Amino acid sequence: MLKVENINVYYGKIHALKDISLEVNDGEIVALIGANGAGKSTTLKTISGMMRTRTGSITFMDQNITHTESYKLISHGLAHVPEGRRCFLQMTVQENLEMGAYTNQKYTKEGLEKVYAQFPRLQHRRNQIAGTLSGGEQQMLAMGRALMSQPKLLMLDEPSMGLAPILVQQIFDIIKTLHASGTTILLVEQNAEMALRIANRAYVLETGHVAMSGSAADLAQDDRVRRAYLGA
Repeated sequence: MLKVENINVYYGKIHALKDISLEVNDGEIVALIGANGAGKSTTLKTISGMMRTRTGSITFMDQNITHTESYKLISHGLAHVPEGRRCFLQMTVQENLEMGAYTNQKYTKEGLEKVYAQFPRLQHRRNQIAGTLSGGEQQMLAMGRALMSQPKLLMLDEPSMGLAPILVQQIFDIIKTLHASGTTILLVEQNAEMALRIANRAYVLETGHVAMSGSAADLAQDDRVRRAYLGA
């Protein structure tokens, strides 16, 4: 579904991504794990057109999207839930969700029904201003808004960041439910233990390059990963 080959991305003179290559197959959860500054979020931003690579290529659904503008990628079936949620804080929950369907407004009613079925809490708060929601509720809203575009691939950037442990478990349960319903997911997550628990495969990023990759189960048992990311 997604193939990233040898991308190199810079912030000015800083070489942020160094020959990054990865792929995501249809129906998978693929996790990117690593420390702060490893390049995880930059990788997602480059895939979704927010950053530009100087080399290599990005292919999605057999189409080269390397230099495609972000807003065009939504209609291709690629949705990105950024770090920090980025909800429209002065708008209601339902208005936020409706914004997610702007590329296919005929789907709005059906989409709302599906999102409310997946996130009952959002339905209860549909007329509430988004800025008054809790952190966990805002994360659900950001995910629900992305789902309104009917994505083939959902990219999630640090969905558990800043949440209480009980909410972290809820968010990961939701990710598993979305995956079970047929959504392919590329997950960036600092909570490596939880990410490896639900992922099929994973890539370990270190200072802008892929240091390790393989099945999530194998990486979870690797001594280097356990020492560096799992506290073992």
